[in-house]
Amino acid sequence: MSDKEQYKQLLEAKLEEWKADLDKYRAQAKGASAGAQLKMNEQVSTLEKKLEAGRAKLAKLSDNSGDAWESLKSDLDKTWNDLRSAFSDAADRFKE
Repeated sequence: MSDKEQYKQLLEAKLEEWKADLDKYRAQAKGASAGAQLKMNEQVSTLEKKLEAGRAKLAKLSDNSGDAWESLKSDLDKTWNDLRSAFSDAADRFKE
């Protein structure tokens, strides 16, 4: 398996994990008070947008081959770091 394919599989698995986290956060929001629910839903919406941006960039990875994917990898790494940070922050907030 190529480095590109391994990288893609790793990112796809992480996307699925984050999607599961989003589902969990949505469920938590439904059971929260009105004020807390509003804040939680805003955060879920922000995370959904970031996740979609990550999916879009991952889709571009499939369209590129050879050296082109190496330059895209750098952009994906930045996006993944942003997603990782956003989901880490959300995990802390949803624990409260």
